[in-house]
Amino acid sequence: MFRYKGGRKVGKGTYWNISNGSRIDIADEGTLPGDANTTYTRFPPGIVLLAGPAIGLLYVIAMPFIALGTIAALIGKKLVTGLAGLLGNLVSFGWRPSEANLTGKKKGKKKTPK
Repeated sequence: MFRYKGGRKVGKGTYWNISNGSRIDIADEGTLPGDANTTYTRFPPGIVLLAGPAIGLLYVIAMPFIALGTIAALIGKKLVTGLAGLLGNLVSFGWRPSEANLTGKKKGKKKTPK
């Protein structure tokens, strides 16, 4: 693994800026974009070829744990929102601030004698 700063003249290869994920392909020779604060990393192709299956294996091993964590988080969220709604209904005292009721209570029609 080699690190290069922006603005430096480099040889043929692929250079990655890990901070923003950009990739620069240099065909023969060229200058890396950016200033001295921009850092690029160049991985030799052999390391990239060997790292691919290892990263895939880690993904396959971690996938069941990721799925269990996701399921636990969803169930936990459902339980918390359900209990909050239940407690909200138990504690509620019937006041509905969105209703005005400015006309008063409705009175029944008076029957006129005939």
